[in-house]
Amino acid sequence: MQLLEVSERIRALLLPEAHIDDVEVIAAGPYSASPQWSPTTPAVVDLPDHCRVKLLIEPSIHVEVWLPIDGWNGRFQGIGDGGFVGVISYWSLASAVRDGFAAASTDTGHAGKLPTPRLDGSWAIGRPDLVADYGHRAVHEMTLKAKAVVEAFYGQPAHHAYWHGCSEGGREGLMEAQLYPADYDGILAGAPAINISVMHSGQIWAAQHALIDPETHITADQYAAINAWVLDNWDAHDGALDGVIEDPRQVVVDYTAVQAAAGLTDKQVETLRALYQGPVNAAGESVYPGLMPGGETQWGPLVGGPKPFPVGVGMYGQLVFEEADWDWRTFNYNTHLETAIAKLRPVMDMIDPDLRPFKQRGGKLILFHGWSDFGISPEFTRRYYEAVMDKLGGRAVTEEFTRLFLLPGVGHCRGGTGADQFDALGPLVRWVEEGVPPDDIVASRVIDGEVVRTRPVCAYPRVARWTGAGSIDDAANFTCVEPV
Repeated sequence: MQLLEVSERIRALLLPEAHIDDVEVIAAGPYSASPQWSPTTPAVVDLPDHCRVKLLIEPSIHVEVWLPIDGWNGRFQGIGDGGFVGVISYWSLASAVRDGFAAASTDTGHAGKLPTPRLDGSWAIGRPDLVADYGHRAVHEMTLKAKAVVEAFYGQPAHHAYWHGCSEGGREGLMEAQLYPADYDGILAGAPAINISVMHSGQIWAAQHALIDPETHITADQYAAINAWVLDNWDAHDGALDGVIEDPRQVVVDYTAVQAAAGLTDKQVETLRALYQGPVNAAGESVYPGLMPGGETQWGPLVGGPKPFPVGVGMYGQLVFEEADWDWRTFNYNTHLETAIAKLRPVMDMIDPDLRPFKQRGGKLILFHGWSDFGISPEFTRRYYEAVMDKLGGRAVTEEFTRLFLLPGVGHCRGGTGADQFDALGPLVRWVEEGVPPDDIVASRVIDGEVVRTRPVCAYPRVARWTGAGSIDDAANFTCVEPV
């Protein structure tokens, strides 16, 4: 490959509403992602020789495309991010290039403020165009432009394109499937932040019940005691006493017993009821699902205080009401929620279950969600999948192109007490390119670098059941069965 010639070819690309800012060849060696962009990732990895292309899509969508110079696997990977994005996902780009993909990431049209750019919504005030870019346009335009860069660099297009994202990145993946079904052949969407105009009402609801009145606040020790009661009484119902609940929907909470076990006051019991229930409107109708039993020790970011989880506050405060110092205590689940739906649903909710165009072009979709996610409801993801089945004519038709994996004990994207380390991109590639659908994905629980448990995660509605013989920490001793 004549790199100078290729570089000039990329610079000469005529991209609608976009231009190339820089083309840089980076020699193989260690790569360190800045902690402010990748605070929870390893500091250094070794990368091969690669080309880094920076481009700007009007008005302010920054994109980077990274391309391995040798060892390209012929595939393109679009990368999602979390929260309000506002950054390039450098660590994910590095990971994709290390695995042989040409890959692209975008800040979705705005730069988040340091030190927590992904939690900053101030950019949206007075800028509905940027909200639309964040909602759907930026990722689609990134994909089109990045594919052109890939073809110019290698002299041929990628033979397949894959999306990889969780949280906001999961929503972006479903956005691609719903609005732009030709962009990707395979989409991996984890903990998708769909129904975003309503979703964050669950976060505000939890804060209003747990953080305004000190007498309603439940301590971390009490949440641990509540969790211990749930496990003591319901862990064994799935056949394996393993510290996680296979399906939290089966749990029935005895509030009198929990109150005694955790030393709760009557006001604290009402808080707990509200958290499990989720927000309701003035008519008593459910607005959004509540938190799931079995994950109580993971609710700290949401209800630990002293402030609410910031993304919900930013979503309503800056994207809906456009107030820099919006008071989350004033949120009303009737009038304010109607305002949020009217403003955000057209550009970012992504709850349309009609995925027939994506299916008809041969696309494959893998959804996954941790049952103990505190920020985005796994129950809503399950209901969305059920809606897809209803729309498309049943389970058999839906499973031809879409699978949902619900992970017991796992938190938001990763973490928690369950087996949270797994490769879903590899199974997605095999499904797209070899026609082999994933009936289960083996996940691992890793502590201090050591695998202490493996477990199959079964394609919904199937669940994992211990065979009754062998270690409950070995996936080989479990099988996927239909729910009882």
